[in-house]
Amino acid sequence: MSPPPLFHSRSDCLDVNEARYYQDLLYRTLKIGTELEFALPKGVLREELQPEIEDFLQPSKDMNQLGSLGVYNVVKEHCGIEVQIIGRHPHWQALMDQYSRIILPLLQRKVRMRPTCGCHYHLLQVGLSETLPEIILANFWNLSRAYGPGLKFLTSGGDSRTGLCRRRQHNSHREFLNLSPYKLHMRDIQTVLKESLEVPEHQNFFNLEHVVFTDEGHIDRLHLEMRYPDGDLCPTSITAKIFLFLVMLLKAVEISKFGLLQVETLPDWKKRCRMLDIISNNDGRLATSDTSQISDQMLDDYRQNAQELLAFLKSIFLILDNPSELVLKELAREPISLRRSNGGSWLNIQEDLTCLIAPLRPPDEVDCEIVKIIELGLVHSKTHEHNWYKQVAAELHCPVEELMKRIELFAGRDPSWNCELGSLVFQR
Repeated sequence: MSPPPLFHSRSDCLDVNEARYYQDLLYRTLKIGTELEFALPKGVLREELQPEIEDFLQPSKDMNQLGSLGVYNVVKEHCGIEVQIIGRHPHWQALMDQYSRIILPLLQRKVRMRPTCGCHYHLLQVGLSETLPEIILANFWNLSRAYGPGLKFLTSGGDSRTGLCRRRQHNSHREFLNLSPYKLHMRDIQTVLKESLEVPEHQNFFNLEHVVFTDEGHIDRLHLEMRYPDGDLCPTSITAKIFLFLVMLLKAVEISKFGLLQVETLPDWKKRCRMLDIISNNDGRLATSDTSQISDQMLDDYRQNAQELLAFLKSIFLILDNPSELVLKELAREPISLRRSNGGSWLNIQEDLTCLIAPLRPPDEVDCEIVKIIELGLVHSKTHEHNWYKQVAAELHCPVEELMKRIELFAGRDPSWNCELGSLVFQR
């Protein structure tokens, strides 16, 4: 296990109320969109397939118009075709439905995933009327640096053990690891990346090119691009990763109460840097990274790094009412790359990940009546919780024990006793 996190003291640390405020603001205003790349079926010309894909995806070509499937545009990409998907407020079922309706018909058309394909995630804050403190972005940057090996492993999508992911050229971590917000402001890091001759600005592991800073160095426009995830044609995987990036940003806000997360002082920092070099390089065949050095024992190091990240994010996952953490834990254990190298198809992978999620029992008539009673406050002014249960059970003609079990199924809405109202209420 990693040692407890250490922090550098800074003058712009958030207090408790500020951290709560910025977490709430980001949760309400952040939208996460994707660039979904894929290769054409064998023997099919892009000119033949792209019009057909555009016809069923109905791109709005307007970032302010979600359209029928939330697709902004369908464009030519060096690997084949790229579908640009508009960001929307992260909601598990809405995203699952959206990506299933986009991807499953593509799989029916026999589209392929090649090493040249990626799946980039754009985090955009919509409707921002105020700046964000720099320390939030600095901590998000350092979180990504500390857990870079696990993040690259968890999001790897290659189809062989010797090519677990696409080559480093498209999402280089070289400068990313070396640029520290302890030594430079985030605005200065952005400038270094922009002026660098080593890596094109837009091809960085964590792309800052779209962020706009104020003269004081605060964030005036938040637009981050996570470029390192490999191509993905699994709706459950993509949806879970959207929540991964949301949770990481919210965690960056949370730890900004304590200072800037220390990275370079980690006892195994040099090992983490080597792990990223080993899994992400330009030495593989075609457009792959050469991962032939990674033994079964080394795989456990990558798993551990990814699992430690998810454990560090636990406090944020607890407030989300969705199965993203469950799916991400499974991907940290066996990412898409290992599943594909073992012969799994995209539909197999989708089925395996979906099976992790317990199906929701559809509400029956009694459940609907319970919700109605609670939301409308039809039974209230009771001096004790038991009296409330007793009256509601009598009205619904069901035993108190059954009523309590049914209400437990609404745990995601946090049913709680309210003494002032004398009734049960939903906190969410």
